[in-house]
Amino acid sequence: MKRTETRQAKIGRITIGGQNKVLIQSMCKHKTSHIEEVVKEINECAKLGADMMRVSILDEEDAQAIKEIKKQIKIPLIADIHFNGDFAIQAIKNGVDKIRLNPGNISDEAKIKEIVELAKKKHVVIRVGANSGSVSQEFADADIPLAHKLLLSAKKQVQILEKYDFHDIVISLKASNIRETINAYELASELFPYPLHIGITEAGPYDLSVIRSTAGLAPLLLEGIGDTIRISITGDAQSEVVAAKRLLHDCGLYENYPTFISCPTCGRTQVDVKPLGAKVFKYLEDNSIKLTVAVMGCIVNGPGEGKSADIGIAGGKGQYVIFKKGEVIKKVSEDEAYDALIKEIDSLR
Repeated sequence: MKRTETRQAKIGRITIGGQNKVLIQSMCKHKTSHIEEVVKEINECAKLGADMMRVSILDEEDAQAIKEIKKQIKIPLIADIHFNGDFAIQAIKNGVDKIRLNPGNISDEAKIKEIVELAKKKHVVIRVGANSGSVSQEFADADIPLAHKLLLSAKKQVQILEKYDFHDIVISLKASNIRETINAYELASELFPYPLHIGITEAGPYDLSVIRSTAGLAPLLLEGIGDTIRISITGDAQSEVVAAKRLLHDCGLYENYPTFISCPTCGRTQVDVKPLGAKVFKYLEDNSIKLTVAVMGCIVNGPGEGKSADIGIAGGKGQYVIFKKGEVIKKVSEDEAYDALIKEIDSLR
């Protein structure tokens, strides 16, 4: 089922599913009971474009912290629960908007029923979150592909939720293996009517994560699969949000973001393109400027290669030309290049 056809659910004031919009999620890197640090991180991520944030619930202190955190943030909060279903109950009572249950380590039906009844009462969404590091024990040793283990783990817990007439469900089936992740989500999109939260788990540090996540998630996004996304990075949460925006934008799913084009440079390049490009892109991104901008190193091919850009700049020996839609409008010195380009960009906003 494509994202435009999935069942809708409300997470706080946000609607998930049934639309061609992919919501951005990240996860706090601090212990949840460290309220001041967590609130700061959530609000920074929200400012960057996060639609919701997840926090881990390791102990009772974490579960109790939900109440105070909720008072100081504006976006929906998700509690990540493993092993102990009582923490899910405490988190719901303290005002969390959504919980994540791992079918690999929370499988007691009586406890799940208790969670479901409270979630229904409080209008809390439940994500059934299977991942490659923790699948249901009965499927763990089966001689079947990992994608099928993930699917069966999720299916079993979904059936329990449905048994108690609970349908505000989100499903995730994350692996660190790209092919297994793609296969799992493609199977899930055929089986479930519920929104899918997509991601590559344990994807590594920034550079590796961006490559793995793009390789694994772009095919799904372009197929119309995925209602929410997280780029998992061994690093700060803010980088996860920005990486998700960039990926969604390039897949045509995030409009309020710049399209930036720059050449890789070569032996023809006679100006220092790299710092200029970095500075221009930062300005575009920081100001959410919805334009296509090119920074090119060759004055011969620059306007041609960048002709699809709304505006661009191409370098020659110690100078640049600024062009709009491939047509040169002025020449500037290398020292003037940044300020002159920004002035032209601002004139188009």
